[in-house]
Parts: sequence; C-alpha cells; structure tokens
Amino acid sequence: MKKTILGKQLVILRICIMTFILVILSMFIFSFTTKKLAEDFLKQLGISKSMADEKIFGSFLGGSLDAYGVKNVKNIALGNRTVIAMELLNYTKKTTQSETFNLKYQELKNNYKPEKPSVQTPEEMRNGMIDSYKKSIAQTEDILKTADANMKPVFENVLKEAQKGLKAAEDSNNKHIVAYTKNFPELLKQLDKGYQQQLAQWELQYPSNPQHYVKMRLTEFLNETGDIDFNAELKVVNDKKIFVNRTYESKGNRWKMAFRAGKEVIEPARKFAQEWIYEIK
Repeated sequence: MKKTILGKQLVILRICIMTFILVILSMFIFSFTTKKLAEDFLKQLGISKSMADEKIFGSFLGGSLDAYGVKNVKNIALGNRTVIAMELLNYTKKTTQSETFNLKYQELKNNYKPEKPSVQTPEEMRNGMIDSYKKSIAQTEDILKTADANMKPVFENVLKEAQKGLKAAEDSNNKHIVAYTKNFPELLKQLDKGYQQQLAQWELQYPSNPQHYVKMRLTEFLNETGDIDFNAELKVVNDKKIFVNRTYESKGNRWKMAFRAGKEVIEPARKFAQEWIYEIK
C-alpha cells in the first residue's frame, strides 16, 4: 500500500514539474541563480544544488523527470500543487532573463546552425582522381614485385586499368570533368539556394532574441492546453486508467499530462504564460 501511495505521489510530482517543462524551453539547461527561491525549493526537495542541477539537466534534455534520490517527494506531493507550479514558473521566468540563460541559448542555437555545403571544384576533382590513380598504381606495382605467378596476371590487369584511368584523368578533354566544369556554376547556385533556405528556417526556429524563443515555447504550451476537458471521464482497463472518450485517448502525451496535472495547475499556468507572452516585445 505504501508503495502504491508513493508511486501516485511521484506521478503527481512528475506532472507538476513536467507542466513546468512544457511552459518553458524543453531543450534548455538552467542553473539556480535566484538565491532565496533556490534555497526554499531545494530545501523542499531535500536535495543538494548539484543534484538538482543534474536532475533538471536530465529532465530538460530527456523530457522526463528523474525523481530518484529526492528525499522529500512525499511532502511535496501532498502540498499545494498550484503554489508549487507558480513558484516554478516564477523561477523559470527569472532564469530565462538571466545572462546565463542567454549564453546557454546561444550555444544551443549555434549547435543547430546548418553547415554551409562544400563541394569539389573541377580542379579539385581532377587532382583527386589523379592522386587516387597514382596511389593505386604505386601500390599495385609493389604487390607485383612479390606476387605469386598465378596472381601476377590479375594484378597486371589492375595496373593496366589504373594507368588507363590516370591517363584519362590527366586528359584536359575528359568528358566527365568537362561536363562537371560546365555545370559547376549552376551547382554552386543551387547549393547556396538550399543553404539560404536552411538558414532562414534555422532563424525561425532559433531567433536571435532568446526571449522570442521563450515566447514560441509559451505559445506551444497555450496551444497544447487550450482544449483540455478536466471533467473527462476515465475508466480502468487492465489496471490502467484510460479516457472513456476515444478522442481524448488518442491525444498526445503532453495533453494527457496537462489533464493529469489538473485545472488547479494548468489554468494558473496558462494565465501566467499569457501575461508573460504579453511582456515579451
């Protein structure tokens, strides 16, 4: 029985904190910089600052809460979830306005910046082919020095083909290189066009202003929690609660998570997010 109760309490805590994760940037790492709130929060959880940082890091990147080692989870779960959610939201807001957050965001943005495509010039292509054939010729000649009599004809044929290839690569009228040279300007143009499109998409996903990224995540949260029926009926199937309404059962995990968090958490969180969005210019 105790195990079942604790399990339910862990689920409640997971829902509260995951609601918090929904509201802000699920890919970000943040540190405890607001001293009083951090101390109160850590005290409630019964964990050290380093452990808290590690768990939040894992929660943000992995998308799930690591509650192992949280000593006071039972007390937190029995507390006022609305108060806990609002503390988390206020703390998050302050954190996302810090210089540390800005640096973390810039690091994240840079990590996802598309790389400019590189392509061989016609001259590089020719030189690469020549070098490859010369290397093959040298290696084959070395093998022939000690090759078995039965294998010599095979390697002699390989050598002949490599020499033939080298001659073709060095030929200024090589049809493959001539065609590549002719199409090279258009190839560069198309590659640059594609790269510019990737850059534009990257800027949309990761705007220069970190607060605009915060706004995007807040908007996602509002969109995902705007149609939740907190009075939805549940039924037990194979010891698992599912929605009677099949439409609700087909909803995504975030919708269901918000449902389980409850009206007392989601409605204040939505209001907080709306006011926060309004403040972001």
